[in-house]
Order: sequence, then structure tokens, then C-alpha cells
Amino acid sequence: MLLEADFLTPDGWLRGQLAVEDGRIASLRGEPLAAARVGEGGRAIALPGFIDTHVHGGGGRDTMEGGDAIQAIARRHARHGTTALLATTMTAPRADIEAALEALAPACRERGTQAARVLGVHLEGPFINPARLGAQPAHAVPATLAELRRLDAIAPIKVLTLAPEVGGHLALIGPLRDLGIRVQIGHSAGSYEDGVAALNAGAAGFTHLFNAMSGLHHREPGMVGAALAHAQAAELIPDLLHVHPGAIRTALRCIPGLFCVTDSTAAAGMPDGDYRLGEHSVRKCMGGVRLADGTLAGSALTMDQALRNLVSLGLELAEASWRTSTATADYLGLADRGRLVAGAWADLAVFDAGLTLRQVFVEGEEIDVVVDA
Repeated sequence: MLLEADFLTPDGWLRGQLAVEDGRIASLRGEPLAAARVGEGGRAIALPGFIDTHVHGGGGRDTMEGGDAIQAIARRHARHGTTALLATTMTAPRADIEAALEALAPACRERGTQAARVLGVHLEGPFINPARLGAQPAHAVPATLAELRRLDAIAPIKVLTLAPEVGGHLALIGPLRDLGIRVQIGHSAGSYEDGVAALNAGAAGFTHLFNAMSGLHHREPGMVGAALAHAQAAELIPDLLHVHPGAIRTALRCIPGLFCVTDSTAAAGMPDGDYRLGEHSVRKCMGGVRLADGTLAGSALTMDQALRNLVSLGLELAEASWRTSTATADYLGLADRGRLVAGAWADLAVFDAGLTLRQVFVEGEEIDVVVDA
């Protein structure tokens, strides 16, 4: 396969040709291009495919359903430019979590056709603070290393959300890091000091920064203060509902490796209506997803819209792309994703000058993208 476009590479924009062999980029050649000229003359704009570490659902399906739900979810998000993702669980009874992981495991081993690559699992709960459930069901429990080893053996846990102030959680962070699990601080009522202690113990980042954690006050900086003062990485949901644009700008200035996620639910890519989020019933309306009491419950965001939202806030397209792909790949330690270079997987999201998604390639496979007229 040979693709002509304006390509965003680690060294800047390049106008040229990209060749694909066996699912990987065989070569990328062309001439350097000024950012102001990108997309001129109707040229396609090719970015690294999006990587989303926080996906609960999409296309009307939820990760906790089991069965073939994850394949439907991965297909739906691929149609919006996401080329790799982490299937994200909900707080639930242990038996339900185990059943969900058993259903997710095959997708972590083999990518389905027309689908994003499922890199592994983000275990969001049940090891959180019951005082900061957000939209998580009320099944929070303390963690043990033995239980986490057992769950990781069912399906590979790449990211774990943990409230460090609960029980013996702080002492688990180092051993979990040694297992290759990135511990994220989230759904936490902990203090600034708890956050700093968790980072010093080896926590890698924060789950959906600002949401479901103790906020910033000038005399009690909270978890948000610990993140802004000390974190190298954190998730953020840029749907412009979960986080005010001013807070997004603050986080961008403070956290070098801030990366964007959708926290998407079954409502992503679907019309307004009622959907499932774990054991909860949620409703999509006016662009958001909420519980009956009005609490935000994940999102209906897709990563192509996340990119457009970041650009609408004033980010250059190159930085918006970096925050939705490369920064995430770096966080996960993936040198062959999230960048357009020879040898990397041929994961691309191709846009027109108006940032409408036109083509998607996952490991060299072209995905059927529905383009609005």
C-alpha cells in the first residue's frame, strides 16, 4: 500500500509518500513542510492513529457485558480513528470483574478485523475510595497483591486506578509497578500529601484528572494540587463537559505528559437514548452521558472529536495529535505505535483540511469510516 499525504512525523510535517508492508510502515519519504501549508490544495493530513487508555464502551456495547462486546467496541472506535485502546472495567463484584476479564482476554491476544488493537485492560475499580465513586457502582473494596496477580493472569492489566489513601494501597504501588502495571491515582478522597506519597512510591499518573478526586484549594491542595505540582503524566477527558477549558489549559502548562482519553461509554457513536454502564443505566443527551441524578457517567466522546476540541482551544494540530497519540504511546512504553516512522505499526488517522476524518488504517488494514456528507 502507498499513501500520499501531509504526514506528521516526530521531526515535523512531511509532504510525501508512506509505504506499508506486513502491517508496518516500510518507508516514509518526502519534503519538509511548514505547518501553515499543511492540507493546502486539498492534500490529506495523516496523523498517528489515536491511542485511548480509557474505553468503557461504544456502539451500544459495554465492556462489562462479556461475550463479543469488546470486538464491537473496538470496531466502533476504529471508525473514529482510534487504532489502539485499553478495555476499561467498572467497579463491580469480584465475580463480575473476573467474567469481564475472561471475555476480554482473547481480544487482548488477537485483533479482530476492522477493529482497533486491544492492548490490554485498564482496571478502574473496585480498588477505589467509596467516598469518591463518581459514576462507579458501590462495590469498592481494598486491594491485595495476591488478588491483583490473579486478575492480571486472566487478562493483562496495563493500567490500574487506585485510591492510595485506602487500606494498604500505598504499599502496593511499588510491587505493581514491578509487575509492569501502571498505577494511576483516581477516585480518591486523599490529600495532597497522599498524592505526593503515591507518586514517590511509583504511581505513574492520574485517572481522568480533576474528576472524582479531591480538588485544589489554596490551603488544601488535594489530589489535583499534587498532580499539577508533581505529575509527569495524567489522563484528561477533553469533551468540554468534564473539565472547563481553563482547567485544561492549566493542566497543559503543568503536566508535561498530559494525554487525552475518552472515558467513553456504550453511548459513544450512538444517538441520544438510554445505555448501560456496568450495572448502571445512563442516558445520553445534549452531548453528555449522565446517571439519573445528573452525575456525569463517562462520556460519548470519540477521539477524532477530542482532537477537534483541543484544536478549538487553541492547540496547534501537531500538539493536539501528540496529546491523543504519541504521549499515550510513550506513557505505555510503546515505541512502535503513536508515531509515523519506518518500522512502526501502520496506524494512521487521515483527515481533510477541516479535520473531518476520511480514512483510518489499523496495522495497515483500512477501516470502513462513515464520513458525514
